[in-house]
Amino acid sequence: MSEVKKVVLAYSDGLDTSIIIPWLKEHYNNCEVIAVCGNVGQKGELEGLEERAKASGASKLYIEDLTDEFVEDYVIPTMQAGVDYEGYLLGTSFARPILAKRVVEIARAEGADAVCHGSTGKGNDQVRFELAIMHFAPDLKIITPWREWDIQSRDEEIDYAEAHHIPLKISRETNYSKDKNLWHLSHEGLDLEDPGNEPQYDKAGFLELGVSPKTAPDKSEFVELEFEKGAPVALNGEKLKPVAIIAKLNEIGGRNGIGLYDVVENRLVGMKSRGVYETPGGTILYKAHEVLETLTLDKLTAHKKRELAITFGELVYDGQWFSPLRKALSAFVTSTQEHVTGKVRLELYKGNLINAGVWSPYSLYREDIATFAAGGDYKQSDATGFISIYGLPTKVQAIVNSEKKGNEVVYSSLCF
Repeated sequence: MSEVKKVVLAYSDGLDTSIIIPWLKEHYNNCEVIAVCGNVGQKGELEGLEERAKASGASKLYIEDLTDEFVEDYVIPTMQAGVDYEGYLLGTSFARPILAKRVVEIARAEGADAVCHGSTGKGNDQVRFELAIMHFAPDLKIITPWREWDIQSRDEEIDYAEAHHIPLKISRETNYSKDKNLWHLSHEGLDLEDPGNEPQYDKAGFLELGVSPKTAPDKSEFVELEFEKGAPVALNGEKLKPVAIIAKLNEIGGRNGIGLYDVVENRLVGMKSRGVYETPGGTILYKAHEVLETLTLDKLTAHKKRELAITFGELVYDGQWFSPLRKALSAFVTSTQEHVTGKVRLELYKGNLINAGVWSPYSLYREDIATFAAGGDYKQSDATGFISIYGLPTKVQAIVNSEKKGNEVVYSSLCF
């Protein structure tokens, strides 16, 4: 271990990474620890960060503003693909690759011997971090304290922090494992580890991005989103960058109880895990984009895109963001977005999203064809020949089944 002289740590200021700094110095020959915090929109969590990092023993702290890159290169492409993982909108999953990429860049610039992350040996993040690090720096040593130290629980982590006089923002009573960025906030641990316990949505301080549907206003609120080639460009008539649109949607969705998701999911490492997610803006954005695609995508493309979304979601969740297959799927998705341009109106009411109108210059919906009124360009009599040909395999199968049973078949009923 003595060969490690300088370590770059992916630092969040959470419980894990706060105690990792002194632990590294204790167990790796008093090595220098450089902390790197990636700002991906975790508003309110960066104040006093440098002071706390240095108080824990870091020699310096990088705070890297990755928000625009995070949204434009990770969030929007995933949203355009209509991707989730078992209903989860992947807020932590696609934030890890961009942070790992920046950690490697700083490690190279600083001449570090190793990089380190604070992910547990039971979770998915260890895989996401390490696959990304391997992609950019296969030669770089990765230190994983949770797979090395004797600490077994978050309570024991707090014991360690108290013994080493490390400043913490949490207590034993509020010791949820959380991850926050512009896209979402996740909650795990404590009472949530029992799936029989209802999340404490109405408890002060539990929800951070919004309110529960029960306490949301009794009056609905409307939003209008405009898209160009599948990317959001305006909210309620105001042209904005995607980062600003998501931030505003978080406020709007949050106050209307949108985007709460409680799930027992299948982790990559083989176990089931219970999580509660707040994704108010993302839930609205996904819904609006999905509604617009009902107008602009043909049936075959839409259905194939939905099939591939399962694989895409698994790749993102499982830490394979930089894999050739994910890149290939993104290229397919980009091609499908060429005409996903238009406007969507949604009504928000107590956790619900209600369609309230959709328009596109590339709409494949034609009222003059679909109308139930008299006239139009569709000849209903054409359906006779279509159904005869389309149903021919069904007829042939019925004949074969009847022959096997020894029943008489009247062949004249077939129209070949």
